[in-house]
Amino acid sequence: MEWASWSDFWKMGGYGLYVWGSYGVTAACVLIEVILLRRSAGDTRRRLKRMQQWEEE
Repeated sequence: MEWASWSDFWKMGGYGLYVWGSYGVTAACVLIEVILLRRSAGDTRRRLKRMQQWEEE
């Protein structure tokens, strides 16, 4: 597909809202997943430290 201008590229032949909206939703989901994974990893590390301290007592 060839575009005559950047405006045509962003419009994507009339499907720009769908195409760019899909990219946006996907990027948001990936970002949320990364945030949740980091939070979960931090919780797991804290839990393991508490378990190690409990075993040492």
